[in-house]
Amino acid sequence: MNTADQQSSSLPIARAVENHGVKLVIVEDDKFLRDLIVRKLSSEGFLVKEATTGEEGLQVLREDPPQLVLLDILLPGMSGYEVLEAMQKNEQLKSIPVVMLSNLGQKEEVARAESLGAKDFLIKAKYTPGEIVTRIKEILNELYM
Repeated sequence: MNTADQQSSSLPIARAVENHGVKLVIVEDDKFLRDLIVRKLSSEGFLVKEATTGEEGLQVLREDPPQLVLLDILLPGMSGYEVLEAMQKNEQLKSIPVVMLSNLGQKEEVARAESLGAKDFLIKAKYTPGEIVTRIKEILNELYM
């Protein structure tokens, strides 16, 4: 194996070790986007659980609380806002950082999410899956390092 091969093959391993054991939950009903983000996060070493509805998301959170939640607003049944409200009322869940991921981006939407405890608000159309992962890492570093 030449030096270039060694360097390129060791980088993902280093990242995977760095993120090993960090649990994330993504609550997103868009299968295509969810799959892209899950693949990207998993390749970085994160342990990722998925949910497609707000109710399912809360169930996953209660069963195995993660270090961070990536949460869509427009979900079938219970909205992302309702999930945030339920999390704030639950002692076990209220301290988990939440990053909203939505196509809604009006000031009122962002302000509402922040008032309910969201740490950040990412507009889907403005971020690639790689950029979303980078932002998640930044938030985790700010909170846990």
